[in-house]
Formats: sequence, structure tokens, C-alpha cells
Amino acid sequence: MYGYIEYFIEVVFGFGMFINAALFIPQAVEIYKTKNADGVSLTTFAGFNIIQLFTILHGYIHLDYILMFGSALGLIFCASVTFLIVIYKSRGEL
Repeated sequence: MYGYIEYFIEVVFGFGMFINAALFIPQAVEIYKTKNADGVSLTTFAGFNIIQLFTILHGYIHLDYILMFGSALGLIFCASVTFLIVIYKSRGEL
């Protein structure tokens, strides 16, 4: 059974995973609004995607559903930024 401290840590951790995922949204919105990905590193966001993927797998192995769900949200939002970078950087190079 969880004690109060363990429960508090789980709640804060879950909230932190949601915030982690949400932090990708402003970048995606900015790229979409400006239709410009100059100054945004594709390599960095590709790396973030890989980290999110392996964090999901780690959560799966350890049956940590908070970690899996939070990282899946992070992967979705990070992948959207990566997708927008690819679209708008390739348009600029044409």
C-alpha cells in the first residue's frame, strides 16, 4: 500500500510527464504559424523522439504506466514538431 509520500511523488511525476509532453506544443504552434523552421534543429528533435520511444519501452518493461503514457504523449507532440521541421525546411530548400 502506498504511503502519502509515495502517492505524492506519483502524482507529481504524472503531472511532470504531462508538462514534459506539453512543452513541445509551443514549438509546433510557432513553426506552423510562421511556416518556418529555421533555427530549429532536426537532429535535436529526432534525438528527442528516440529518447521518448525508449522511455516508453522502459516503462513497458517495468509496467510503469504513468511513464509509458506520459512518454507516449511526449512522442506524439515531439513527432509533430519533427514532422513540421521536415516539411518547412524542405520547402525552403526547393
